[in-house]
Amino acid sequence: MNHVVDFPGLGITFVVQEVAFSIGSFQVRWYGIIIAVGFLLAILYAARSAKKMNIDMNRLIDAVLVGLIGSVICARLYYVIFYPGDKYWKNPMEILKIHEGGLAIYGGIIGAMLFGGIMAKIRKLKVPAVLDLAALGFLIGQGVGRWGNLVNQEAFGTATDLPWGMYSDNTALVVPGSPVHPCFLYESLLCFLGFLLLHIFTRKFRRYDGQTFLLYIVWYGACRFFIEGLRTDSLMLHFVNLRVSQVLAAVCVLVGLILLFVFRHKTSLTGCGSYRVMEGVGIADSSNDSDGEFSTIFGDLAPEEFSLEEKPEEASKESAEAAEETHEEK
Repeated sequence: MNHVVDFPGLGITFVVQEVAFSIGSFQVRWYGIIIAVGFLLAILYAARSAKKMNIDMNRLIDAVLVGLIGSVICARLYYVIFYPGDKYWKNPMEILKIHEGGLAIYGGIIGAMLFGGIMAKIRKLKVPAVLDLAALGFLIGQGVGRWGNLVNQEAFGTATDLPWGMYSDNTALVVPGSPVHPCFLYESLLCFLGFLLLHIFTRKFRRYDGQTFLLYIVWYGACRFFIEGLRTDSLMLHFVNLRVSQVLAAVCVLVGLILLFVFRHKTSLTGCGSYRVMEGVGIADSSNDSDGEFSTIFGDLAPEEFSLEEKPEEASKESAEAAEETHEEK
């Protein structure tokens, strides 16, 4: 299916296709490709960051794979549980038709943390440190993955007269005659901004394992609470007229802030961060550089090549040469 997408305030119009290509009767959709790209970018980031965070990458891969399976299962169950009506209760086999859509990001995050965290514990990894790295990976995956909503023309907001309002055949079915908030864009940009800020924080200012993760749930919770209030397709609580994601987002923000306050004096960092921060929390040897190298005006020299004192044999050699020169002059 194709969609003509228009941003009238910006003078931009283009066509998006839901299906990238087909193999026989099997369709490969852009949404799935975009999600996969987000996942792979998160894995690449984790691979480059694992050493700095003192996390064994081989063990981490086990946790990631189990977390991926758990995220798909829980994302589907979250959607099914809060889906309005009795479609899935009357025909449980419909639950297995994931290819027809119906995954919830919050369920995916919960599943990834739960299943991945259990495997990390089994593989004897430091779970709080793994959660810190996972939080940064989540932001990458979410930031990229949200562009799949543009392709499917879903998860958009209410009517708006802002310059970046979006209009398409799908939005017209819900909000006729008016551009809508491109909620996918809001969430994507906020995820990328959150990643940038938390990446810098993790490298420079993190004081204990788990602190980045707590900041993540506060950041994403606050962003999602705002965005969810604009959307027209929110899942609702069955017995209360409240949006499920907004309630969960508020809980995340509240719990995260409380834990950040409780642990405000905690200093149990096991890896990553600048040398000054590591030294400040008492986990670094002040005699060594964080990367094991000495940076000088002559470039990066190995420790044995950089010394302010002359070696005894070098001093003796220079003295002998000076004496020989003096003898020749006489």
